[in-house]
Amino acid sequence: MELDAADDADLLRAHGAGDPQAFARLYDRYDRPCFQFIRRLLGPAHSDAAEDLHQETWIAISKNAAAFDPARASFPAWLFTVARHKAFDHFRRQKVTVLAPAQEDAAMMVPDPGQSPLEAVQSRELAQEIVTAVEALPLEQRGVFVMFAQAGLSLDEIAQVTGVTVETAKSRLRYARAKLRQALAGERSAHV
Repeated sequence: MELDAADDADLLRAHGAGDPQAFARLYDRYDRPCFQFIRRLLGPAHSDAAEDLHQETWIAISKNAAAFDPARASFPAWLFTVARHKAFDHFRRQKVTVLAPAQEDAAMMVPDPGQSPLEAVQSRELAQEIVTAVEALPLEQRGVFVMFAQAGLSLDEIAQVTGVTVETAKSRLRYARAKLRQALAGERSAHV
């Protein structure tokens, strides 16, 4: 997400002034990373709620556009904060305490068309192992890892989104990476 933060703020201001194209551009720019973040944060047991929470997130962004302050946070940090709150609200409503690892989403990891059938199968298996390992992470570590690795947020932005210090965000990312390395250690030698 190497986009101009000033451009995001300008688009949000234009939306607040009634420009429907401005919001459409913001939505197009961040729609997929936002949805993927919500889906990964929810895990497979609650993936059916991802679309609703994604929609609720964007409605909240639209309604609260005037509240955005680019001096306090980047637009992606604000967006992911809203998305994270929506997911946590869902967990509270559902009284969720433990999130199970995923047994799906391998189809989202499409192998290169030049692979042999054996390489394609191995690639899908490895992708499934990675998805399962990420979704087995504790919720806070999973959220930080997905925001960093998939959404491209900086540690400063992740700290803003999660309401913790940069050092805590860095620590959660470090623990997540260590757990992923440990979980995937056997897979790396089998697939390399």
